[in-house]
Amino acid sequence: MKQIHPVKPYPYAMGKYLDTIAAVDPGEQIQIHTEDAFEGQLTSSNDVPSEVLGKYLNPQTGPIYVNGAQPGDTLVVHIHDVEVTRDYAVSCLVPEFGGLTSTVLSPSLQEPLPEKVWIYRRQEDGTFSYDPQKFSIEPQPFMGTIGTAPDLEMLSALTPFNHGGNMDVPDVKKGNSIHLPVRVEGAYFFTGDCHVAQGEGEACGVALEISGKVTVSFELKKNSPIDWPRIESPTEIMTVGSARPMEDAAKIAYKELVLWLENTYGYDRWDAYQLVTQAGKLYVGNMVDTYYSLVAKLDRHFLPD
Repeated sequence: MKQIHPVKPYPYAMGKYLDTIAAVDPGEQIQIHTEDAFEGQLTSSNDVPSEVLGKYLNPQTGPIYVNGAQPGDTLVVHIHDVEVTRDYAVSCLVPEFGGLTSTVLSPSLQEPLPEKVWIYRRQEDGTFSYDPQKFSIEPQPFMGTIGTAPDLEMLSALTPFNHGGNMDVPDVKKGNSIHLPVRVEGAYFFTGDCHVAQGEGEACGVALEISGKVTVSFELKKNSPIDWPRIESPTEIMTVGSARPMEDAAKIAYKELVLWLENTYGYDRWDAYQLVTQAGKLYVGNMVDTYYSLVAKLDRHFLPD
């Protein structure tokens, strides 16, 4: 199986102007190795993030060229496995970052929260904890960042948008398939930011960050454009919207779910609107990034055979 490792200098943005690091055929199963969001630089609870970390966060592995991918296609990423590759994860408070503090996009005159680092170590029972006497977290690994290149601009690896990106959506996990728009030849696929686990919303802005290895294969849906990312699981279909304010992200996600039901599953548009109103689900992937990501979901038993 082909092994693809991140290449220094790490890319901290997604776009078509970077040199590709590998080429992959549709159907070929590969393993992609990723560094954590901090390049592995936080290793102790005594570390001070502002003194240790560099200017950029969220290094990516990519871009990976998908042979045969053309603008107007949809790239379907089948996630066969997500593995963590070390025995500890990191979370922290970073100045001017997080959901419950002043940020550069939501400023105030209050002082930043204190800088603090938590090191969660793998316990004998497989859970992760910085103090087992307080609480432990069950591992539910997923990829925080996954996406393709936009057609023109470079977008920060901290930014989720209609190309995917840093959505921080826990459903980007083993057993699910992620649909991404292809806007440039070769798709230029990126991934990184593996998480051991994360609560919905990623409240402080930093999940259980860890290095990882994701096993994927690619499928191309030719001449089948989509505007926003989609996710399929064995039991649900999902759409992701990323925007500010948060209600706009919700509108995008629900609109895309209605259009998916109409265009693929034969629903009348207004019947689909009724269905997601009465049976749809909605959760927050992140409430901390440059755009917020929301996921609209519908159980598969509402879909035709």
